[in-house]
Amino acid sequence: MRHPHFLDAHWTFTLALLGALALGCAQGAVDPAGGNPSGEGNPDEVPDGNGPVDNGSGGTAGNDTPGTNDPGGNDPGNSGGNGGSPGNGGSPGNGGSPGNGGGGDPGGGGPAGDPGYGTGIFEAPNPWTKKIANLPPSGQSAQIIAWLDQAGGWGTGVMKIDFGMKILKAGNGAPKKQFFPTNEFYYPDCDEVPMPLPDNGSLESEAGYQCAGDGDCHLIVVHEGEKKLYEMWRAHISASNVFQGGCLAVWDLTKTYPENLRGEGCTSADAGGFPIAAMVFSPDEIATGVIDHAIRFILPNSRIRDNVYVHPGTHSTKATSGGNNAPPYGVRLRLRADYPLQSLPSDGARVIAKAMQEYGMFLVDGGNIALSATSDQYTNAKWSQVGVNAQSMTSIKVTDMEVIDMGQPINWSGDCIRS
Repeated sequence: MRHPHFLDAHWTFTLALLGALALGCAQGAVDPAGGNPSGEGNPDEVPDGNGPVDNGSGGTAGNDTPGTNDPGGNDPGNSGGNGGSPGNGGSPGNGGSPGNGGGGDPGGGGPAGDPGYGTGIFEAPNPWTKKIANLPPSGQSAQIIAWLDQAGGWGTGVMKIDFGMKILKAGNGAPKKQFFPTNEFYYPDCDEVPMPLPDNGSLESEAGYQCAGDGDCHLIVVHEGEKKLYEMWRAHISASNVFQGGCLAVWDLTKTYPENLRGEGCTSADAGGFPIAAMVFSPDEIATGVIDHAIRFILPNSRIRDNVYVHPGTHSTKATSGGNNAPPYGVRLRLRADYPLQSLPSDGARVIAKAMQEYGMFLVDGGNIALSATSDQYTNAKWSQVGVNAQSMTSIKVTDMEVIDMGQPINWSGDCIRS
């Protein structure tokens, strides 16, 4: 059960706070982390191709208590606040790390000679690189698609793209910094280890490491030397250098994960338990003409099946409230094979659509803006160069999708059993 972890988190918080107060008497007060996430962003913003806008994910810690297993997706109205203990630590971003982070372009491969898998940042085959163009649809596909269409379809009514995510890269010389877990860090789901902080890095939809806009503030770092992926939700480093963070999930880029990924019932930096960087797409990928992995997509919590997930998803949230025919966390959708690709507005949009046909897309989080792409802050190609903006995929309707055959729905218990 989760209650012992709640008590551990409570005493950790109390001791850290007392230590910080004592140190503050001698060195001055430190700043707390950013406040509560309060919404899903403005769904009407349109990117100009030059960075993160239209942050449709918003944020909320769900409606559970600190230290328990419920990040709750990213719909507004359920935030539990951003607690955690302030403290002092080494300065971030100094020493030997790459200046400009990654851009989400492919960096590894599937199994050698296996035509059934694509490539991506993971070197081993995993569900998000499996080709599914020829797999049968689920027997529930028609019911799920009809339910979602009747419920309003995509979060804003049309399929839009959010460009807020950033994938940073760190080498062996990159500094690491310990963080103070907030009440958006869940035990035992999350990993309490030092986080690599590349020079000149920044959070999702932010200019630096401060969560000034009070959004999801994901911090995503590919450590190339360790071959690990670090993903943190609700990261914040204050002006006085206090590092606080929500859930941190560390992924092994050389590993083929089991069907329950990091553990049954466990969340990650995404509510559904997935790795974010494995499924966001970048302008560098589109410039090559191929996205060879599944795509991350999100829906409002009211359109996600209540308290249910399917593998390879591993987690649901109390914020979900969709009916029995709503898509569950972990469901994989595929664009129909006969969709008229030439009707899309650009070659770049067609690359995205082809990935939806070949690899599909996984339901991973709650929010309004359906698709997630990287910012072009750290990429070589820019969105304006590949002809993709927030409106490029709006002609694709929910009724153009089908559900891939999925496993047995699992009722989320609130407990996490790590793999």
